[in-house]
Amino acid sequence: MTQQDEHAPATGPEVLFEKREHIAYITLNRPHKGNSLTGTMMPMMKEIWGEVRDDPWIRAAIVTGAGERHFSTGADVDVVASRGGMSTGTGPLTDEVYWSPRQNRVWKPVICAANGLVAGAGLHFVVDADIVVAADTAAFMDTHVNVGLVGAMENIGLAKRLPLGTALRMTLMGRDYRLPADRAYQLGLVDELVAPDKVMETAEEIASSIVKNSPAAVSLSQQAIWNSLEMGYTQACEYGWALLRLHWAHPDSKEGPRAFSERREPRWTTAQRPEA
Repeated sequence: MTQQDEHAPATGPEVLFEKREHIAYITLNRPHKGNSLTGTMMPMMKEIWGEVRDDPWIRAAIVTGAGERHFSTGADVDVVASRGGMSTGTGPLTDEVYWSPRQNRVWKPVICAANGLVAGAGLHFVVDADIVVAADTAAFMDTHVNVGLVGAMENIGLAKRLPLGTALRMTLMGRDYRLPADRAYQLGLVDELVAPDKVMETAEEIASSIVKNSPAAVSLSQQAIWNSLEMGYTQACEYGWALLRLHWAHPDSKEGPRAFSERREPRWTTAQRPEA
């Protein structure tokens, strides 16, 4: 992927999508506008995540932003102002919002490669990622309240991954508080902190490691952990035990031990098990 000139006029689609070596690459491609999000991008993201979810060849995904300064600065406020309000409808969340993997029922590992500033709605991709890699020059902030909007979904996600006070500080202070990448790493919002020129390389190394494993086992393991966040400990353990037993009938549960015993690489079944 080539870097974009952040001061050049818009060129190409607003979202780029590639597939290589069982990895899907999703790039927010509006560097001239801070990779801000527009209403026209929502259907694109829904279609892209649908392909990531439904194509058994894809085993992991990486989300990043074009250019070097911004991952995503959230909603394009100029567009919102010219329209006179938000373009999203007023129905349930599951019918209206499709930015992130969780919002599209994607149960394949997703790595957020935060190459620069992440603000507002750009945080969807951070809080709903499985693993976050960030440049040490990146920062995280929420600007909803600065423009008269409610900080809610992304901010609830922040409260799941950060100390409550830090999530509230970001939410309530708006643009007056930026969480630096090194502090975000200390607090656990960022999982790997690297030099800017190592962000994609590191994300690809992680994704390449993941795609070598059983797609079915990876997906159910991912679901076990994410869905446990909605449960008490005892209930979560029972849920995990159910998923574990469910997978015993899958060919990969026999192929893995056999390949290990025979000292060879496993040949995984590519078809994904439906969401548990």
